[in-house]
Amino acid sequence: MSREISSVVQALVDNVDKAVRGKHQQIRMAVSCLLTEGHLLLDDVPGTGKTTLAKAIADSISGSWTRVQFTPDLLPSDITGVMVYDQANGVFNFREGPVFSNVLVGDEINRGSPKTQSALLEVMEERQVTADGVSRRVPRPFFVIATQNPRDFQGTFPLPDVQLDRFTMRISLGYTDHQTEVRLLEDYHRSQRDESVESVTDAEQLERVIEAVDSIEAAPSINDYIVRIAAATRDHADLRLGVSTRGSIALLRASRAWAATADRDFVTPDDVQDVATAVCGHRIALTPEAELRGASTSSIIAGVLDEVEVPRRRDA
Repeated sequence: MSREISSVVQALVDNVDKAVRGKHQQIRMAVSCLLTEGHLLLDDVPGTGKTTLAKAIADSISGSWTRVQFTPDLLPSDITGVMVYDQANGVFNFREGPVFSNVLVGDEINRGSPKTQSALLEVMEERQVTADGVSRRVPRPFFVIATQNPRDFQGTFPLPDVQLDRFTMRISLGYTDHQTEVRLLEDYHRSQRDESVESVTDAEQLERVIEAVDSIEAAPSINDYIVRIAAATRDHADLRLGVSTRGSIALLRASRAWAATADRDFVTPDDVQDVATAVCGHRIALTPEAELRGASTSSIIAGVLDEVEVPRRRDA
C-alpha cells in the first residue's frame, strides 16, 4: 500500500468523523465509494445527518462542489445546464449547470420529478452532458452524493431501477446511539450550523489515488467469488431482479477501495462480504410474494453470502 493512498484515506475518514459523530463505519464506506469514483446514495429518514455527511465529504476535497435541493418543480436544465441566447453577438451559448463540478450534492433526490431524475443518468454514467448536439465533459474526478427519504414519505418519486443501478453504493446512517447523542447536545451551540470541515486533499491528488486503488490486486478466485455472488441473486426465487454485470464490476471496485481503507494492497473475501450489501442491496428487487412475507434486500444478500462458497486461497 503506497504512503499517499494511506495518508489520503485516513485524512478523509478522520476529517469527516469531525462532522458526523458515531458513524465511523458508514464514513469509511462512503470514503470507499469515493475511491471508486462512483456515486453514493444516502437513504434514511430525515434528521440523521445525511446532508451533513455529504457536505463534509465535499468540503474535504479542495475542488469545486455544488449542492442542489431537489423539488417537484426542478427542471432538467437546472441540473445539466441550458443554452442561452447572447443578444450582443447573436449566438447561443451554453450555461453550465451544477453537474459541472467535482462533487454534486443532490439533496432529497427522490423529491424531484422522474424527468429531472433522468437528467442525471448520462452524466453519472458517461461523465458528460449533451446539449444542442454537443457533448461536454464534466471535471474529473466527478462524484454524485445524493440523499433520499424513504419512499413512503409524502411527495416522493421512487428512483427507477435503472437510476439506482448508477449508484455504486447505498448506505443508511441510522439514528445515533444514546451516548453520542448526549455528547452532541452537550457540545451543541448555534454557530456550529455554519461550520465546515477543512479540505485535506485536492482533486488532482484524489485522481491519482483513485487510479492507484483501481490497481489493487484481486486474485482470480476473488473475481470468481464476485461473479458467483451475482449469479446467485439472478437465480434467487425471492428476486425478480438480480445483480447486473455493472453491479459485479462495482462490487470488485468497492472491494478494492475497502481494502485500501484497511491499508492493504490486495482484496480478501472479507472485503467483498463487507461491502456486498451496500453495493448490491439497491440493485436487486424482491418479488411481490417476498415483500408480503416481509423479506428485505439486506437479508437476501446475507443469505446469498452464507450460501456461496468462500475461496480459501488468494492465488486460486
